[in-house]
Formats: sequence, structure tokens, C-alpha cells
Amino acid sequence: MPLRSALINVMTGAARKAARSLIRDFGEVEQLQVSKKGPADFVSAADHRAEEVLHGILAKARPGYGFLFEERGAIEGDDRNNCWIIDPLDGTTNFLHGVPHFSISIALERQGELIAGVVYEPIRDELFWAEKGAGAHMNHHRLRVSGHRGLEDSVFATGFRYTAKGDETVFLEQIAAVMAATLNVRRLGSAALDLAYVAAGRFDGFWELHLNPWDMAAGIVLVREAGGFVNDFAGGHEMLATGGIIAANASVHAAFTDVVRAATPPSGSDC
Repeated sequence: MPLRSALINVMTGAARKAARSLIRDFGEVEQLQVSKKGPADFVSAADHRAEEVLHGILAKARPGYGFLFEERGAIEGDDRNNCWIIDPLDGTTNFLHGVPHFSISIALERQGELIAGVVYEPIRDELFWAEKGAGAHMNHHRLRVSGHRGLEDSVFATGFRYTAKGDETVFLEQIAAVMAATLNVRRLGSAALDLAYVAAGRFDGFWELHLNPWDMAAGIVLVREAGGFVNDFAGGHEMLATGGIIAANASVHAAFTDVVRAATPPSGSDC
């Protein structure tokens, strides 16, 4: 059994506790689907409840650390070197429709560098965690990216934000290009889990535009610690700033990047 650091113990403990309320709320979604008001307000409340739990635990465990939340935005702490980057419910649309594929994502950024990440999928009780220099793990097992060496044998994941209106053509061109060059493409609805699946070797790679830092911060740590490569659409490492990410195992990363970038006009890669 891999030894977890005190930091990872704090992060995984917070994720598991926040997941309790999400699981309870998820059980109510089916009934809410048939109500006149609909489940949107309820899901927003579920999101906020999970966020409150995460904030309370992490603030107590590491006083002074800053926060970057999906819902409440940035909260500056006295310690300007450390910042939690958190999505209390990644895969909101899945949750909204009763699809059991969503996650909690927690990352720690220290002096501008992502050093630890946790992605927890509560329905299957799969806890993905990684810390710089300590490898990536799922529950008690070490993770490695897939060993596929050719695009023709590889499966990739992507996503498309429903708020990114006007970019449908870019997305469709990317999908067409990747499908033509690879075995297949999946779109499951949680970027954090997509990246965790790359780290676990379930997907050979992942790409997406218009993401927020909390969608991918923890997943970036997971992929890197599992032996994968991650970059933005310009080939650099400004994923959190640009919102664009390309991640894959080391063998197919370069070829995969070429395919995606060739199908992405310059205006679409700036994010």
C-alpha cells in the first residue's frame, strides 16, 4: 500500500467528506427531474454544500492558504505561496441528468507550480491522487499511462463546453480529425475524470479548449506523475492561463498534438 503524505491525507479526507453530501443529493435527482421547477437550483445548492465542506476542512488544516473555487472565485490567504484550486462538482450536467459520472477535484499550487492533485469519483469510490515526485495512484494502486505506441490503436477523450458558442465548427473539425487518425473518441462530461483516466491508462489522451483552472489542475498532476505529457495548444505549459490542454502518453503525445493543432485555427488555440 503506498504511503500518503500528510498533504495528500488532508486532500483525500476533504474529498471523501464532501462526497457524502453529493451522493445524498444525487439520490434525489431522479425525483427532481419530474418537478415543474426542475433540478437546476437543487444541483447548484449541492455544489455549494460540497464547496462549503471542502473550504472548511482545508482552511482548518492549512490556515492561510488561498483558494480558487468554481463557485465563489478567488479567496486570498495570508500565505501567498500556496493556493487550493477546487471544483466541488465536475460533471454538473451529468449530475443534473442522473448520470453517475462526476467528480470532486482538488489541486494545490505552490509558488506557481502544481504539486498535488486529487480527483474523487464517489459513485465508484475511485480516488485518484498524486503528488510531485511521489507518483500517481488510484486508491491503493500505482498508475501509469497507457503503453499504446500508435494513434491507430489509441482512444482519446474530449469535451465541449456548452457555453462556448461559436466554436462548434472548431470542435467538429477536431473530432473529425482525431477520429480519422485514431481508434476512437469518447466524450464523458468530466474533464477532471478524463485526465484521471489518462493517468490510469484508460484513455491514451485528452484534449479540450475553454477549460477553467479548476477543471484540469488536479488532472495535470495526475497525468504528469503517471508518466504522461501535458501542454497547451501552443506547445507550452500555460494550460491554466489559456484554458486549452493536450495530454497523452509519451509515445503518442507528439503525433496526437499535431493532429489536434492542425484541426484548430489560430483563433481557436488562444482560448
